[in-house]
Amino acid sequence: MTPEQLAAAIRQALQAAVDEGAFTAPVPDEVRVERPKQREHGDWTTNIALQLAKPAGMPPRELATTLATRLAATDGIASADVAGPGFVNISLDAASAGELARTIVEAGADYGRTDTGAGTRVNLEFVSANPTGPIHLGGTRWAAVGDSLARILEATGAQVTREYYFNDHGAQIDRFARSLLAAARHEPTPEDGYAGAYIDEIAARVLDIEPDALSADDPQERFRAIGVDLMFAEIKKTLSDFGVEFDVYFHENDLHESGAVDRAIERLKALDAMYEKDGAWWLRTTAHGDDKDRVVIKSDGQPAYISGDLAYYLDKRERGFDEVIIMLGADHHGYVSRMMAMCALYGDEPGRNLQILIGQMVNLVKDGQPVRMSKRAGTVVVLDDLVQAVGRDAARYAITRTSIDSPLDIDLDLLAKRSNDNPVFYVQYAHARTCNVARLAAEDGVRREDGFDPALLSDPTEAALLAILGELPRVVEQAARLREPHRVARYLEDLAGRFHKWYDTCRVRPQNADEPVTDVHRTRLWLNDATRQVLATGLGLLGVGAPERM
Repeated sequence: MTPEQLAAAIRQALQAAVDEGAFTAPVPDEVRVERPKQREHGDWTTNIALQLAKPAGMPPRELATTLATRLAATDGIASADVAGPGFVNISLDAASAGELARTIVEAGADYGRTDTGAGTRVNLEFVSANPTGPIHLGGTRWAAVGDSLARILEATGAQVTREYYFNDHGAQIDRFARSLLAAARHEPTPEDGYAGAYIDEIAARVLDIEPDALSADDPQERFRAIGVDLMFAEIKKTLSDFGVEFDVYFHENDLHESGAVDRAIERLKALDAMYEKDGAWWLRTTAHGDDKDRVVIKSDGQPAYISGDLAYYLDKRERGFDEVIIMLGADHHGYVSRMMAMCALYGDEPGRNLQILIGQMVNLVKDGQPVRMSKRAGTVVVLDDLVQAVGRDAARYAITRTSIDSPLDIDLDLLAKRSNDNPVFYVQYAHARTCNVARLAAEDGVRREDGFDPALLSDPTEAALLAILGELPRVVEQAARLREPHRVARYLEDLAGRFHKWYDTCRVRPQNADEPVTDVHRTRLWLNDATRQVLATGLGLLGVGAPERM
């Protein structure tokens, strides 16, 4: 019995009680079941009696007793007991619990997927590093977390567009072009410019492509045009090698050249969301919680930086996206209030139509000391440095397993270890071990199709393993709803731990050549393969490989 099937059984029991006059209250369309904090309290618990007590006009424990009595008589439920102020703790019989193994194997990669996000179009913007240098560790965090969040949202049925905002307009690009030109002329780096070996490399490549670039009418423009394309091509390749692909690369310059900024301003003026003062046009952001109104058009008639944000958000909504999610670094906290005010001024709902996620800093640590410099970038550590040090899987997993609200120190020494202390090794090794169990079982003639008796999965380690396997759909839904991919990683680590304990206790293969293959072996193979599927699914949601051998 899956958690969804149990929730349906609870709802049916409640509806039957209402139909028979035991109490009167609206039965909700969905009933939540959760794992009790202590295993001895049962397989599942529900607080539905506490929720319905007030509308039913009866004490919670009395309603819970009515529900527990009906559930105890339900096929597949061994017991249902009332606890505390009105919780109902439920234990499944072994056969009902064990049936989950077959459900998972037969569902394959679809197990864990839900439809809670079906019908929702999501625009997820992440990384969006300026094309002025390699992706630093802050962008690396968003690359891993953003791509994982997109995969998780898609697992709930949402239609997700991964979008990269290409900042090819403004002062930073000019500084980049001046830096390239100085490098090509063998001059010192401009005071406000970019330094590092990558600048020399790109400057040389510009000259390879256009040998006469230094003698052009506007050499800085030639180095800007060619250099930005080269840098961005390198960024794209770095991200692709990291397992991150984007559906849309949106150029900031297009907003200004297409008239999108002017259209956004006219829309806001029509909504009375702007006013003129001191020769400038201001946005009424204080009306929705910002600390001050924001200048959109300066007194000299030039658009302020926020004008591009106004146009870009409106463009996304006009493209049909229900939810716009933007991932930003820790230095953007002050940006949130003005963006949420902008959302409200358009008539949208902040926190739903527009969501902004802020991620904290990332540091690399080796030998207990911070790693501060990149050999190539010169001033910061970049994505390629991390992948070169520990590999793509370890890098993605290490980043994604920690909440974005917390600063992250990545221990390079730990991630290089092939031991259980290394969390990505621990989880991947569990998957490889399930594959090895299946290979060896096949050699001994243990085949799933020859038998399955879920009642035989009665060992405590089997009950614990089945219990956590049943949690995957809830974990995926919660990770999507809260925008927290790290919940999937932590779930996988718990699952790996329970699998390893089961592996140490229960044999899938006969112990020796004289021992016959029985339904116990075959049924345990179902459980092993169910675990393999869930581990592979979870690792896939994080963009991490599921190796079959290690």
